[in-house]
Amino acid sequence: TLASASSSSDSDTVVLGLATTSPHHQATSAIHFNRTLVNNLSGNNMQSNGAGQGQDSELSCLNSAQNGESSSAGGTHFNGLLVSTNNGNSVGTNNGAGPGSGTSTASGSEVGSMKKKKRLSQSEEDVIRLIGQHLHGLGLNQTVDLLMQESGCRLEHTSATKFRNNVMEGEWEKAENDLNELRALMHSPNAIVRMKFLLLQQKYLEYLEDGKVLEALQVLRGELTPLKYNTDRIHVLSGYLMCSHAEDLRAKAEWDGKGANSRCRLLDKLQTYLPPSVMLPPRRLQTLLRQAVELQRDRCLYHNTKLDSSLDSVSLLLDHVCSRSQFPCYTQQILTEHCNEVWFCKFSNNGTKLATGSKDTTVIIWQVDPESHQLKLLRTLEGHAYGVSYLAWSPDDAYLIACGPDDCSELWLWNVQTGELRTKMSQSHEDSLTSVAWNPDGKRFVTGGQRGQFYQCDLDGNLLDSWEGVRVQCLWCVGDGRTVLASDTHQRIRGYNFEDLTDRNIVQEDHPIMSFTVSKNGRLALLNVATQGVHLWDLQDRVLVRKYQGVTQGFYTIHSCFGGHNEDFIASGSEDHKVYIWHRRSELPIAELTGHTRTVNCVSWNPAIPGLMASASDDGTVRVWGPAPFLDTQNCSNMDS
Repeated sequence: TLASASSSSDSDTVVLGLATTSPHHQATSAIHFNRTLVNNLSGNNMQSNGAGQGQDSELSCLNSAQNGESSSAGGTHFNGLLVSTNNGNSVGTNNGAGPGSGTSTASGSEVGSMKKKKRLSQSEEDVIRLIGQHLHGLGLNQTVDLLMQESGCRLEHTSATKFRNNVMEGEWEKAENDLNELRALMHSPNAIVRMKFLLLQQKYLEYLEDGKVLEALQVLRGELTPLKYNTDRIHVLSGYLMCSHAEDLRAKAEWDGKGANSRCRLLDKLQTYLPPSVMLPPRRLQTLLRQAVELQRDRCLYHNTKLDSSLDSVSLLLDHVCSRSQFPCYTQQILTEHCNEVWFCKFSNNGTKLATGSKDTTVIIWQVDPESHQLKLLRTLEGHAYGVSYLAWSPDDAYLIACGPDDCSELWLWNVQTGELRTKMSQSHEDSLTSVAWNPDGKRFVTGGQRGQFYQCDLDGNLLDSWEGVRVQCLWCVGDGRTVLASDTHQRIRGYNFEDLTDRNIVQEDHPIMSFTVSKNGRLALLNVATQGVHLWDLQDRVLVRKYQGVTQGFYTIHSCFGGHNEDFIASGSEDHKVYIWHRRSELPIAELTGHTRTVNCVSWNPAIPGLMASASDDGTVRVWGPAPFLDTQNCSNMDS
């Protein structure tokens, strides 16, 4: 509190401050002036008589009475200070000049600093411009004008505004002239030519749509061609002269037609050549918000659903969080129809069926209920004398191939719809057909085993090609339809091309590769390596990406899988009776699923239902995993990465 008292005994006490010391003072005035002091300051002060009211309204008042009470003595504002009145006439101080200014008035520097508007930082200006652009897109133009006026910012350069308006109104000559004004503001000297080309292209197409063929031809020959830019595109544009009607033109040019839509798209392209200080990129705020939501989703270890890129399905008021309870770590169903060890399980490509193979010599096809996600037995396929250790669905899910263990030389190709055996193949009793993979065309497949043979066959089991001397542990057909990946007994994965009969090394491990699978895009391979566990390889760069921890892997053949939305997750069985789940970029498991009582041989994630997974075990059961009902997670132990 600023306060000063006169030492003269015949003077009234003078108090200048934010609060008085008595109720009487509070009731009469927040600030009292000594009449003698006023007279002494008369040379430097002025009688306001109401003058100066309303000045510097942005400044904070220094005359607030305690508890928010204002003066009742007729005070008024002048340069931010309240002056007491004498007989109704206000007296003001001039910037604190005069006797006692060091204690009884605010200094000039303080008042000056209060007069200055807060200087906005670059980031604050950017935010205001982004908000302004968003509001402008919503049609709240008066609000935008007020925002820019009050903040002192500029939404975009005046030349850019003029350019935008002329483009949207189809004033092409004016828009070209605007480009000359914008030339000095561009970073790239070639930008003007590219922007002019886009403008003239729109002009040309609009003339064609309006039936003004001669005008369009003049634009093509006299304006577009002299630019000597993108001649290939000019040849394409010239072909549009042959379009018989407007609909044909719009279809061939893949163009929205004359109007606001096509011109907005044109502006979006044109803005990419202008610095953001001149004209903001289109819908920049929405782009930043979408990126923020996507980043939060990518960092969420349990995110397993598709995100709507329009932002309409998310709240911007809260951070993105997925609960563990939404993750498939709860046993929804236990399938006990097999009467011996279950060696393999695999969902169909469309996710509507599950096939399981067992030591009990049967394959069971299960139907997935699309609503409840419960599985029910559809049919049993019998006659696999050695048991079933591997299954492969054809690309269209019409056929299913079953393979046996090491001592099995036969292969079964079943018609899934009818349950009929189409082909029972056996090239030689010396063979072991333990692995199989479908060619993407669905008309061929490759099969082999560890006794040194490797075949390509048609649906009737006829031999098309063979590769001798390759001891195959696991197979996969690449999407090009020519190359087959095969893991062999030399602890490697090699690529074999059946067209030019070439092969090459792709992956080399230090321990036996018991099984592997490849992601849908063909880029990543997931390996189960003896005594090492689960490894992730980049097939394109031929590098080991990650080693996942937790799983117990000896010399049993365990099959892992990619799964979840966008194949962001990896799951594998384990010899410690558990199912482990990792996020693809995290080496530590995010979930350990318990319930099986013996080794878990295979895990399959439903490709169409991201929250559904199945696991097959030596305990003779198949467990179906899904989200936990009623937040019950007692069957799922989780660990953060």
